[in-house]
Amino acid sequence: MASSNPFYDDIRSRSGVDPPQTEDSTEISELVNDPTQTAVKPNGTVSSSVRELLECPVCLNAMYPPIHQCSNGHTLCSGCKPRVHDRCPTCRHELGNIRCLALEKVAASLELPCKYQECAVMGDIPFLVAHLKDDHKVDMHNGCTFNHRYVKSNPQEVENATWMLTVFSCFGQYFCLHFEAFQLGMAPVYIAFLRFMGDDNEAKNYTYSLEVGGNGRKMIWQGVPRSIRDSHRKVRDSFDGLIIQRNMALFFSGGDRKELKLRVTGRIWKEQ
Repeated sequence: MASSNPFYDDIRSRSGVDPPQTEDSTEISELVNDPTQTAVKPNGTVSSSVRELLECPVCLNAMYPPIHQCSNGHTLCSGCKPRVHDRCPTCRHELGNIRCLALEKVAASLELPCKYQECAVMGDIPFLVAHLKDDHKVDMHNGCTFNHRYVKSNPQEVENATWMLTVFSCFGQYFCLHFEAFQLGMAPVYIAFLRFMGDDNEAKNYTYSLEVGGNGRKMIWQGVPRSIRDSHRKVRDSFDGLIIQRNMALFFSGGDRKELKLRVTGRIWKEQ
């Protein structure tokens, strides 16, 4: 995998699921962006040498706290530490529980890249929230509960990377609700999941639930939001969210099963 610090992966498909609707019929627009856009927040550039310094030697992704190091000073990300069986991938010394605090401070100070549709905008969280709203036309909601209807006129046509995004503001933080249709083997499936606009250690302070149902049946998912430091594709491919098979989705939709009408409700709460 190439080195990156993705906020959004390169999503090539722009259509396939009709925009979700709130219960009061407010239309939520699908994200659209000019792939040639290269605007950068003032003073938001980071030297390539710093990016290289923060590159994990195992997964090649940018490292963020917690960052581990061996006794010789070699570093790697927390996600890869279990994969190397507590051995430094560079010198093979035991890793133990040593943290590289200096590098963690550097990583925490870096701004986030948008990366949606190859978007090159970078900035802190307030800047990116405004960017998503103004440039990508993402719908913004205040509150910790939501009730959306996702409608698709032809559920037989499922593009591989069709997705939509809604941003929620609650507890003084921002959360991104994803809904996507994609192919899992030969079968089209739908997935909904939440990401936290911040680091993983902060994301673990929150929990969310998602519910979808119809015809007297329902499915419920409860989990911890993933940090936006984890790419959209990484979360999707780990199936860390509410997974709905197409046949079940059509059953929930009712009617003649020729139109997808999914109502996804949920809430976010803070762990004490």
